[in-house]
Amino acid sequence: MRLDPWRFLWSALFVAGLFAGPVVAQSIEDKLVIITSFPKDLTGPFQAAFEKKHAGAKVEVLNKSTSAGIKFLEETASKNTTDLFWASAPDAFEVLKGAGLLHKYSTKAKGIPEKIGSYPIHDPDGLYFGFAASGYGIMWNTRYVQAKGLPVAKEWDDLKKPVYFGHVAMSAPSRSGTTHLTVETILQGEGWDKGWATLKDISGNFKTVTERSFGVPDGVNSGDFGFGIVIDFFAFSSQASGFPVDFVYPKVTSVVPANIGIVKNAPHPKAAEAFVEFVLSPEGQEILLDPKIRRLPVNPATYSKAPQGFPNPFQDKSIGAGVKFDAKLSEQRYRAVSALFDVVVTYRHEDLAKATKAIHDAEAALAKKPNAEGAKLVKEARAAVTAMPISAAEAAKPEFAAVFTKTRAKKEDKAAGRQAEVEEQWDSFAKKNYADAKEKADKARSLAK
Repeated sequence: MRLDPWRFLWSALFVAGLFAGPVVAQSIEDKLVIITSFPKDLTGPFQAAFEKKHAGAKVEVLNKSTSAGIKFLEETASKNTTDLFWASAPDAFEVLKGAGLLHKYSTKAKGIPEKIGSYPIHDPDGLYFGFAASGYGIMWNTRYVQAKGLPVAKEWDDLKKPVYFGHVAMSAPSRSGTTHLTVETILQGEGWDKGWATLKDISGNFKTVTERSFGVPDGVNSGDFGFGIVIDFFAFSSQASGFPVDFVYPKVTSVVPANIGIVKNAPHPKAAEAFVEFVLSPEGQEILLDPKIRRLPVNPATYSKAPQGFPNPFQDKSIGAGVKFDAKLSEQRYRAVSALFDVVVTYRHEDLAKATKAIHDAEAALAKKPNAEGAKLVKEARAAVTAMPISAAEAAKPEFAAVFTKTRAKKEDKAAGRQAEVEEQWDSFAKKNYADAKEKADKARSLAK
């Protein structure tokens, strides 16, 4: 029997089509592993929508603080089991980039500008991608403020004032990437010495330093304290949930992207790429407007669906205009800054608060009964509180940054080697200075009697 060549060709194409169909349908793996510092309120809606869009794909979310996530990826690099790293801090991604732990990828997403303000939304080398924007500022409980008769603090300098003693909280930057960005933003906006002076003057007024970033908005929401230094979306989501809170961006702040990046040697690369595309897609961007999330989209078109009064950094150029954030600089001193804050603030907070209260009391007494020697002592006391054991240049040296290999989850945890030596020197410096400051402030107050 003679075969019809055309009939044979069409049959072959039909069979090929049958086999090609399932290949396209099964274009991504059935599993995806994400390490993230984001709470379930954010990851949950994305996870559910992605799994619905890609039937059969199961997303596994491992929640770790930003610093713990970095450490995990470094320790497991030789046998990586993670597909995506998803967090707020661009400097954290710079740490991973510098360590060669991210995979290069070219996103197909459309409609996302090159920059937000002066800051690139995506890494120019294609190693991580901005999916939301974030600013840093002050959140407060309106009922608490009214009940306590407190003024509203709108700038960082406001929170230094005696009236806020015991009414403020912040998380530790070593355990919160968003808080680390806030600290670094103030250091870059005001300079190393003035920035640390601002941070320590505010920290002296803290009621507490929380272990995780969400402990701050939870405390403001409940009225445990009145003011919290937070990333913006904590306040916006609390407002959407009905809590009596408000938020302001101080002049010295920045708006930078929150990011996602594919981990080098990801075990499920196609699923990782698909998730990146999803969070950058119009559908994914719209999820950011969920009342429990309330983050700033990086696609300007999404703001047309935002609730009334929702901040739009693409239109309101004043948001984050005060600081041109340098992620490279932040990356260079990332671990040193976190360790330094823990040693001189987190683990010496009681001593710092006592010195700060003594200074407040002395200034109040001297305002009623001026005394030249007392004024001189108060000035010396303030200088002792705000003094720092290292300079900006020292903190940014690569060999110095390499010293800090351990993140201490609590004061009792011990570092080893050179890190332990450095931190012990810092601790002795802080302990002595805070004691000297309290002694001088107490003496100044006695001179005003």
